[in-house]
Amino acid sequence: MDDSSKPAALQIHEALERVFELQQLRAHDPALVQASVAVKRFQALRFKATYADLLSHTRYLQATQFFLEELYSERDYAERDQQFARIANAIARIFPKAVAQTAAALAQVHALTEALDDHMARAWILQVGPVTHPVNHIDCARYLRCWREVGDERSRLQQLEVVLQLGRELDRLTRKPGLRTLLRMMRRPADAAGLSSLQHFLESGFDAFVAMRGAGEFLKTIDERERAWIRALFTEDTVACETRLAHLLAAAGPH
Repeated sequence: MDDSSKPAALQIHEALERVFELQQLRAHDPALVQASVAVKRFQALRFKATYADLLSHTRYLQATQFFLEELYSERDYAERDQQFARIANAIARIFPKAVAQTAAALAQVHALTEALDDHMARAWILQVGPVTHPVNHIDCARYLRCWREVGDERSRLQQLEVVLQLGRELDRLTRKPGLRTLLRMMRRPADAAGLSSLQHFLESGFDAFVAMRGAGEFLKTIDERERAWIRALFTEDTVACETRLAHLLAAAGPH
């Protein structure tokens, strides 16, 4: 469902309500918490391995790290979520419209990711065997079974599109005259208001995309590679897909 026509504050509220509901349900189930961490960790490693070339490229390093840390990490984003929820109603008054839309895009990505990861974690619990460290072929097979059991290709593609939307919003921010100065001036007020995590996200995202000097190729690369993985995880021969995943993660080195 496209929420882009809704006010930014409403988009943020609705997205975070979905996230909080999932978090509350998960909090009472230790096995689900552990499975959720395992799924997120696997996905973060897959993303890091898929974009190892961008991480070694001076132009794309910061933006790739930003996506890894803010979108594809196994981190707990509870503090940032609480700050977003607290500021949602006032965000249109405090920030320029472009910044508010960027915050809304982040909330949408987060909600979609949490919902899909929750489904994956519930499927993961039903699979036999512990998570291995480092990740090996057994975990690749387990992940693929969970992916295909959950299905929902439409939501996977929607998740990718919202990630790309967030990237486009950040790219647009870099073209706003004086915005970097404004963000810098907001550090003390944001810290005093208990919004340091939100401030960090905005500043680090802005700086990462400025350093890239245009996000077109970066976002195109993510779009092409993620679509290819979505397609492979849904349709490729099971053994071939498991093997490709295992080789990808092995080539990325120690986790």
